[in-house]
Amino acid sequence: MSPAILSKRSPWLVWFLAALVWLALYRSILPFWNWVVYELLGMQTKTHLGEAIHFFFYDTSKILLLLVAIIFVVAVLRSFFSVARTQALLGGKRAGAGNLLAAGLGVVTPFCSCSAVPAFIGFVSAGVPLGITLTFLVASPMVNEVALVMLYSLFGWKIAALYLVSGLALAVVAGWVLGRMGLERYVEPFVFETKVGRLSTNPSQISWEERLAIGVEEVRSILGKIWPYLLLGIGLGAAIHGWAPADLFERYAGAGNPLAVPVAVMLGIPLYSNAAGILPLVEVLHQKGIPMGTLLAFMMAVVALSLPEMILLRRVLKVELIAIWVLVVGLGIVLTGYLFNLVL
Repeated sequence: MSPAILSKRSPWLVWFLAALVWLALYRSILPFWNWVVYELLGMQTKTHLGEAIHFFFYDTSKILLLLVAIIFVVAVLRSFFSVARTQALLGGKRAGAGNLLAAGLGVVTPFCSCSAVPAFIGFVSAGVPLGITLTFLVASPMVNEVALVMLYSLFGWKIAALYLVSGLALAVVAGWVLGRMGLERYVEPFVFETKVGRLSTNPSQISWEERLAIGVEEVRSILGKIWPYLLLGIGLGAAIHGWAPADLFERYAGAGNPLAVPVAVMLGIPLYSNAAGILPLVEVLHQKGIPMGTLLAFMMAVVALSLPEMILLRRVLKVELIAIWVLVVGLGIVLTGYLFNLVL
């Protein structure tokens, strides 16, 4: 029986089998690359070269699999919403409320900075205002349940609560400010031209076969456009992976330096990690006496302003918007760090 006939008779079976294959691949990539890099190639563990090579191949495989799943699911979900309905959900006339809702969605969605890009494409192409979409792009990688639980376990509920509130506030304010600046001209044109954005305004008339086709086409189209930037971003992340600037951080962003917070932000931008991944370094630096506000600003910069993320964003945003994005979000992070240092 051909796949086309199977999909027409039982689309849910196709989805189920595809999900099983995806899950099997996702669960096997770490042991597979452990075997390839450390056994087949004979690279040494806990060396910069070995860790960098392992990081590149493992993260490329992991992020590609995540992107395939996220792009497909987002595209299928978008097929249920007309442009008008999506605008009503996250847009509307009250931008502030839309920013708050987008920040809340960012917290509960497990997207890293790289996998949030397909969601950004989906929101913008469906008519969601740019500022609200950018709020989601800040909140999604920065504030997540894993980081909050780890912060709570390492530093207590007050620090975790402060990080949650400040992260949400930063995402909302940054998105609102950027939305008021009218920066749509700095978004790459293809973002507004995706297939789902041009669908009929009556999504109920779309068949399941068409929804599946939309998801597959969206995966092919978006990955075809962003893969060079993805590899470049991961390659840069691999080159700096494992670089833990504890001594450098202590020297230039210590408690005695009045410019410690902006220095910490600048040190965080080149790194490539999520909030959970950077927390062990934050704990070490805290034990060395670095103020918590400086460390939280450092962590925010790593997850919200990482250089690899900017490289990937370049495929959907023009340089001008990326520069404005960095300035607005970076200023917010610096002010948040100084505020934390005053109250903690």
